[in-house]
Amino acid sequence: VQLQASGGGLVQPGGSLRLSCAASGFTLDTYAIEWFRQAPGKERNRVSCVSSSDSSTYYADSVKGRFTISRDYAKNAVYLQMNSLKPEDTAVYYCAADLERTRCTASTGTLAYWGQGTLVTVSS
Repeated sequence: VQLQASGGGLVQPGGSLRLSCAASGFTLDTYAIEWFRQAPGKERNRVSCVSSSDSSTYYADSVKGRFTISRDYAKNAVYLQMNSLKPEDTAVYYCAADLERTRCTASTGTLAYWGQGTLVTVSS
């Protein structure tokens, strides 16, 4: 039972990537799903969240207007569309399920089912 993030890669500044978060062994329907990222030598930071109850979303200030989170119930997956990428977006991106919340809030609950993450490198 875990989530697997994929879709990372090397992209030039200003480019786009679409990350996927796929579940194995369980359904995402009942959880708020979070995206986090961790740059080399830095702590893991929250990027975005999508609710299960009403599909409301949360974005960190650093990505507002550039990133879009969405979920596909039929495919049991969550996506993070990243546009206008900047070098400071370089990080390993992880998705996780919030076991205590169906709706995204300013804080997170117990996060679980972390996968290995996917590396995003923004560089010219």
